[in-house]
Amino acid sequence: MLVNNIKNIVVGRKPLLEAIKSGVELERIYIAEGIHGGIITEIYKEARKRKIRINEVPSQKISKFTRYENTQGVIGLKSIFGYSSFEDIMQIVKQKSKDNDYYPLILILEQIQDTHNLGAILRTAEAAGVDGVIITIHNSAPVNETVQKTSAGAVSYLKICQSHNIANTIDLLKQEGFWILGSSLENAQEMSGIDCKLPLALIIGNEEKGLRKLTADKCDFLAKIPMKGKIQSLNVSVATGILLYKIVESRLK
Repeated sequence: MLVNNIKNIVVGRKPLLEAIKSGVELERIYIAEGIHGGIITEIYKEARKRKIRINEVPSQKISKFTRYENTQGVIGLKSIFGYSSFEDIMQIVKQKSKDNDYYPLILILEQIQDTHNLGAILRTAEAAGVDGVIITIHNSAPVNETVQKTSAGAVSYLKICQSHNIANTIDLLKQEGFWILGSSLENAQEMSGIDCKLPLALIIGNEEKGLRKLTADKCDFLAKIPMKGKIQSLNVSVATGILLYKIVESRLK
């Protein structure tokens, strides 16, 4: 992946440090393995303070991102996707709420790490009429070129915002009148027993670990998909699609 456009990258230790301090929106930072001290230590400190992801990689991998010969072992990738704010999504909900037959639906993705899974989920979310998508910043795939392609352009029609703290986001949604529905294999009920004609926020957990316990504890409902075969789990994008359309279907009755 060669990033030719200088507008999309920050190269060099001092320029990267200044970019972080000045609030430039960075998707990820790559630092060559084995370099430490001085400005590198400051970069780690400032990046962690602003919750910017850092990957330590072999130095030859950094060269794949740019034609610059002297990267000084660091490169920052600027976010090329325009994320929305939580307030943007709530504004849409409030506008639509003027219709008495409207029930808001928000999708929250907690640490979905595979870009193809994320893209597939966003495609289904748009088709299901989701009002907004909230993704966690930590340990989550960014909305990059792969996600946009896999979503078949759906990201262009969705309001997607990032959350630093999913527990706080849940509290904000509850203050706005939302009920929280989590996808879980444990202590969960089937969707048929849940009233979906409510303002709902559906939370989907990590591909392997599912929902974190703290997140599951804050849910009003936990839902499961009946598994009739020997395989006891589904791909996360498939499971999300089933749950979203269970909600859509129940609201049509």
